[in-house]
Amino acid sequence: PAEALRAELEKRDSEIKRLTRELDQVRMKSASSSAANLGDKIKEVKGVKVLAHRVDNLERPQLRTLVDQLRDKLGSGVVVVGSATDGNVSLIAGVTKDLTSRIQAGKVVGAVAQKVGGKGGGRPDLAEAGGKDAAALDSALAEVYKVVETLLG
Repeated sequence: PAEALRAELEKRDSEIKRLTRELDQVRMKSASSSAANLGDKIKEVKGVKVLAHRVDNLERPQLRTLVDQLRDKLGSGVVVVGSATDGNVSLIAGVTKDLTSRIQAGKVVGAVAQKVGGKGGGRPDLAEAGGKDAAALDSALAEVYKVVETLLG
């Protein structure tokens, strides 16, 4: 019976892993398709395209992928994506390479993270932050445009 139980547990464990991977793929596909309709959220700030967007229940690797996709779509600009999961906030900022001499992702995400009770940092082109105040995420993302304007001088 112990062997049968072990085999059953291993079978269920691999099934859980498979379903988790499948769920991650569905979430990513959903986030990518919602990102396709974001034209109205792109604002021009001092000649730079800026996009701030919320997509809940994505893990950081998925958020990074989404930021990369959105940066590619913008061509030149600043993207900040925020996600709330179980009360915790993840923020990722991306800046296209042509703009990193004028504005750094770490400074953008750091300023926005303060609004959700967190902090962060990273490279000039990609930076991450975490926070604890999920209720403040929408207002923090709304501040992205002002933060970029301030950083651009």
